[in-house]
Amino acid sequence: MTSVKILAVGDVYGKTGVDFLAKNLPRLKREMNIDFTVVNGENADNTGITPNDADDIFAYGADVITLGNHAFSRDSINNYLDDNRYILRPANLAPSAPGRGFGVFETKFGDVCVINLLGRVEMQPLSDNPFFELDRILARPEVAACRVKLVDFHAEATSEKYAMAFHAETRVSALWGTHTHVQTSDSQVFAGGLGYITDIGMTGAVRSILGVEPTLGLRRFIGSPKARFDAAPPPAKLEGCVFEIDAETGKCIKIEAIRKIYA
Repeated sequence: MTSVKILAVGDVYGKTGVDFLAKNLPRLKREMNIDFTVVNGENADNTGITPNDADDIFAYGADVITLGNHAFSRDSINNYLDDNRYILRPANLAPSAPGRGFGVFETKFGDVCVINLLGRVEMQPLSDNPFFELDRILARPEVAACRVKLVDFHAEATSEKYAMAFHAETRVSALWGTHTHVQTSDSQVFAGGLGYITDIGMTGAVRSILGVEPTLGLRRFIGSPKARFDAAPPPAKLEGCVFEIDAETGKCIKIEAIRKIYA
């Protein structure tokens, strides 16, 4: 059996998160012998991502960048999404939206399919049913030919994420949740061979409100006028999950949630 290690990195928030990624992602990949890395970058510019942010995240070691409900919050990213197939926005958005929602990527251990989906429960953007969208993508010949299939499900509701896991259980290698910025303690391998965790967490400031400087984040809850969210300062952390997958069968054989706070 030939196994490979897939690293999924939780939502990178602001300059603090991007800087921490720059210093520590290469080291983490070496330490854990990672073969392929997916980074959720939709908050790299606090709300949204810019082309410069994306270029930096690729330079620091991401093979693919996934996004979420803030995919189009920065107008400058639209053309970039069309031009760069290694950055994905949710597949179940309007067909006219810039970019693409899945991709098949060549690696040393065979083709890998990465799919980005957006949940609908308690989420603002209008989107198609992500369950049906997953079915449509998995039925495509180029996707069906891939043994290793990965899904970043950017969603709010725990129940919706779990439902998607059962929906995908025998057809996908790994499915992880993003968006809540809080890592959950339910990493598991389903009987059907799916590696799953409800949310992989966040890459950003430790002392923060989901990455936001606390005094700014508090405004939403105490009735003060809204202000632009800025990233809280370091120290920072990197949260995510490592999936060990049998490259021949596409089944997950081991899963490990990670949290790294380097000096």
